[in-house]
Amino acid sequence: MDRRNFTKFALSGLAFSFLTDSMGRAALPTQPQPATPVPVPPAPAPAPPQPKYAALLDRAKAALDHHADAFTLRDRVALVDFDAPSKDLRMHVVDLVGGQANSYLVSHGRGSDPAHSGWLHSFSNEFNSLASCRGAFRTEAEYVGQHGRSMRLTGLDPQNDNAEARAIVIHGADYVSEDHVATWGKCGRSEGCFAVAPHIVPQLLGLLGQGRMLFAGKIGSA
Repeated sequence: MDRRNFTKFALSGLAFSFLTDSMGRAALPTQPQPATPVPVPPAPAPAPPQPKYAALLDRAKAALDHHADAFTLRDRVALVDFDAPSKDLRMHVVDLVGGQANSYLVSHGRGSDPAHSGWLHSFSNEFNSLASCRGAFRTEAEYVGQHGRSMRLTGLDPQNDNAEARAIVIHGADYVSEDHVATWGKCGRSEGCFAVAPHIVPQLLGLLGQGRMLFAGKIGSA
């Protein structure tokens, strides 16, 4: 074979080899590309549990609007939840802006619980009833009386409009304390006042100040 034919033959073989290799590579199966994962939306955060006094707070907010002209301060309210027994922290000073609350023991009147069961059974606005009354109260000036530092209240509803004349106030009493509850399973009874533990009087009266609302009631009562 002469050089010219040899060169042609070699080039033909090289071309055939290249073509065969290219076809072989083209025939190889391609690797599937992984699918782009679909982002899973985050699960919604569970709603925070409602406090036990939520329904009473709704009623207090309605009363705050109803008596709007009576209150110079609407940033916080005090609730007294008489659905709870006296052994529980059932007075709540609620920040209406941030939602935080400070909770305390509080008494009810002996006329509201004659058998001293630890539960309030009835309300009264009558003189000499020695009972607790319900509704919206406005906090008034502080004074120092037989129970020490205390705060007067004005009743704004027909169910409590005798409160000031009956001397229904906030004051401290030794029968409203953690130790008393630990011994007796309940707080003692007042004569209708909102009696609290003596050591928390400065904090409580400081939070309330003059011109805010205290709202007392039971959800089962109008």
